[in-house]
Amino acid sequence: MKTLKILSLATIALLAVSCNKNGVTNKPLTTQIDSVSYSIGLNMGQQLRGGFEEANIDLYIQGLRNGLDSTNILIEKEKVNAVIQGYFKKKQEAEMKAQQEEALKKAEEEFGENKIAGEKFLADNISKEGVETTESGLQYIVMKAGTGEKPVPASKVKVHYHGTLIDGTVFDSSVDRGEPTQFGVSQVIKGWTEGLQLMSVGSKYKFFIPQELAYGATPRPGGVIKPFAALVFEVELLEIVK
Repeated sequence: MKTLKILSLATIALLAVSCNKNGVTNKPLTTQIDSVSYSIGLNMGQQLRGGFEEANIDLYIQGLRNGLDSTNILIEKEKVNAVIQGYFKKKQEAEMKAQQEEALKKAEEEFGENKIAGEKFLADNISKEGVETTESGLQYIVMKAGTGEKPVPASKVKVHYHGTLIDGTVFDSSVDRGEPTQFGVSQVIKGWTEGLQLMSVGSKYKFFIPQELAYGATPRPGGVIKPFAALVFEVELLEIVK
């Protein structure tokens, strides 16, 4: 593998030397070494085109030649990896952002009615007796007040819960399974993370969670919960697990 890398560098260096002002001079493949050399160079070029098609080829070759002869170095050796990694990290983040925006656009086109229905449900619900609303938009009712301590983001809790869509469809319930569950306060959806910290051990709350504090546009594929669905949970905080 090390030999292949060295040969690849040498091939591109030779390519640079063989360039004239009209472009690359085509040479016949007369020996096996010629064919291997050309194949390595072709492979490198195809990889570059596939992963870094915006490359400045002149500077790419200049950097290669400077690296081979250790002269006219424009970037300190210690900074080279940081320059490369910084660029490709930003590029990857931009690509991911574009993909997320495209997925969001498609989800809104297909499931926009869920978003509207959830907003209407919460707007109607906010004025009902006993409903409290936090700054984030989380709505809740205290069904039973507890007297124990309250969890913090780093806490692990044991709870019983019953989760439904706004039309009453049950999608998950530890109550129905007959067995409470444990998890970290910061390991669940935002509405749960916020809501659990309002509760004292021994209390039972009913949460009305806006889609942006639930699964938003990306719930589990194929599940009952669809994109932009507002959710309702009855949650009983049984214990803060030490």
